[in-house]
Amino acid sequence: MTLTELRYIVAVAQEKHFGRAAQRCHVSQPTLSIAIKKLEEELGLSLFDRSSNEVMATNSGARIVTQARRVLDEAEVIRYLANEEQSQLEGNFKLGLIFTVAPYLLPKLILSMRQVAPKMPLMLEENYTAALTEMLKRADVDAIVVAEPYAETGVETIPLYDEPFFVIVPKGHRFEELDAVSTKDITEENVLLLTEGNCMRDQVLGSCSELAAKQRVAGLANTLQGSSLNTIRHMVASGLGISVLPSTALTDNDHLLFSIVPFESPAPSRRIVLAYRRNFVRPQALAAIAEAVKLAQLTGVSFVD
Repeated sequence: MTLTELRYIVAVAQEKHFGRAAQRCHVSQPTLSIAIKKLEEELGLSLFDRSSNEVMATNSGARIVTQARRVLDEAEVIRYLANEEQSQLEGNFKLGLIFTVAPYLLPKLILSMRQVAPKMPLMLEENYTAALTEMLKRADVDAIVVAEPYAETGVETIPLYDEPFFVIVPKGHRFEELDAVSTKDITEENVLLLTEGNCMRDQVLGSCSELAAKQRVAGLANTLQGSSLNTIRHMVASGLGISVLPSTALTDNDHLLFSIVPFESPAPSRRIVLAYRRNFVRPQALAAIAEAVKLAQLTGVSFVD
């Protein structure tokens, strides 16, 4: 049994396909298949059910794949222990970010990373929370930037910042005359939301119970939706409806497109955190990311100590 064989079975379990697993491991499919067959013969059992187009782990195979992931994580620890002189702030860092954070945090984060860890370039991945979580557990990324609530077995988080939500309305909208609006006020309007699967949508609905109730009655087919915050910004500017944005998504020039109105206190908000595997071997790198976020001049946020 070798670490290479363990990497192969973890890849097959994830991809559910021998060809895609081989591509991911940068080997030919026959090489991967022969190695897995050899491991199965050594263990005396079948790790995968090959009877359908989608390859699935057997009951025994699923337990072995879970243990293989743990072994590969521990092997990573050994590599760092073998060279304790190596700086944790040198070498690539694989960072994942949710779609509603990445466009607004990254330009400023990259600049501050040059001060904090100039020898640690970032390899970046943007995706939904669920997809990023799977990547984190597979060690395809080192850490992910997500929004709370967030709780996963074997994953720890470092709080980064809190940011309030604001209401954006088309020019000439009646809300322009108000100092602040309530969550109930926006229920009376056509509210544009992000598509399902995006945590920002869930956070807005979670903060506005009346809006959530209205959305359940109306159903998805009758709900105004946008695929990204940038798309929603322009839909609001065109007069289609109003929406809710986090403070980091607002810029100094937005007043040219639409009007921004605060919520009544206490304003709905969200907390952004850095999530990482509990046994991650570069804690100094995590601290550097958190420090760089604090150095980034983000709009309207409150940093968490």
